[in-house]
Amino acid sequence: MNSIALRLLRALDGLNTVVGWLMALCLGLMTVLISWQVFARFVLGNSLTFSEEVSRFLMIWLTMLGAAYAVRRGSLLAVDLVPELLRGRARFVVNLAAHAVSLVFYVVLAFYGWNIAQAVAFQSAPATGVSMFWPMFALCAGGALCLVNTVGVVVEDIIQGGESPHQDHLIMEAEG
Repeated sequence: MNSIALRLLRALDGLNTVVGWLMALCLGLMTVLISWQVFARFVLGNSLTFSEEVSRFLMIWLTMLGAAYAVRRGSLLAVDLVPELLRGRARFVVNLAAHAVSLVFYVVLAFYGWNIAQAVAFQSAPATGVSMFWPMFALCAGGALCLVNTVGVVVEDIIQGGESPHQDHLIMEAEG
């Protein structure tokens, strides 16, 4: 069981490496487009028609991919007062309950994200003509990636015996 779980976790980490590179690409493209937009507007006196729209769509994807990436690393924003006060099995149960609630949210996000993407697929963006399916699909993709990463975190917590390596890593990082 552990060898299968470890292989799945390694595959998940590989997927997250790809997601990290996609996030870097999105951020790089946004930087280039927005810089060119500022240059074109203030130096050339003629702004681009598509750069703001493309940058907005890239920001949506960057946000959703970043949330999924943060879930796997254990660095998604959370109020963790109760788990920090607990130790052992009680901490594990509270974390498991929080992950279960998160899983429900991610299923809803992926499901309704898909429905919204399909509902607006016939519309096209004004400047680029891109189907609005693609920016809205980011909700579905981000929800699905968050779901898979949360399952990975739960499996990793079970393998570790309830001691989450993510939280301890973040605490050590914050302390010094």
